[in-house]
Amino acid sequence: MEHIELFFKSIFIDNMVFAVFLGMCSYLAVSKKVATAVGLGAAVIFVLAITVPLNWLLDQYLLQPGALKWLGEEYVDYDLSFLSFIMFIATIATMVQLVEIVVEKFSPSLYNSLGIFLPLIAVNCAILGGSLFMQSREIESLGLAFNYGVSSGIGWFLAILAIAAIREKIRYSNVPAPLRGLGITFIITGLMGIGFLSFGGMLTGGDEEEKTATETANQIDELQTEKAKELADNTKIVK
Repeated sequence: MEHIELFFKSIFIDNMVFAVFLGMCSYLAVSKKVATAVGLGAAVIFVLAITVPLNWLLDQYLLQPGALKWLGEEYVDYDLSFLSFIMFIATIATMVQLVEIVVEKFSPSLYNSLGIFLPLIAVNCAILGGSLFMQSREIESLGLAFNYGVSSGIGWFLAILAIAAIREKIRYSNVPAPLRGLGITFIITGLMGIGFLSFGGMLTGGDEEEKTATETANQIDELQTEKAKELADNTKIVK
């Protein structure tokens, strides 16, 4: 259940919103055609599926305070967390270069369609955000980190696929002249971002209700315990 919950939360809450609000350069430039959006979305899924688990290993065994204890007791006090951004970006850039080589080799047409925006995956905020969210959520295992990376990539893929489909359809719509092009695209993007944020309450509301119910039950138990103590004390006094 933990894997399934993380899977859906990362798709609908984290990376869809990241795609819409932060990964704007490639999100807007490569979303004119569905075929191109599918190619870039698949590349993003691959990059996130590799980089998030790798960055989890770096975070667990190199970057966290005390992570170097496997080297010996004298390294326990070392804290390399200030290198997180540099290490994460280096891992992402390496994987993006690998994707670029593979795409150029096996699909030259897609490589030409993506152009400069394929290497720009390395500085895409959504890609770095996947690793940073993984770090802030304190994901416990390598399997969960891989799950989070794949599902985050799927969220980005669905977001860019949706905007590409809308932009293809909107060509045949009667859009006012001042809003044609990026104007109407920004409006659609904002509306999509609001829509994706609405998933947050749906997916996290149950957790909040469970926490509230647990807290209420604990408070009731404490009150009953206090009343029992008072009754015992009063009984002793009467005796």
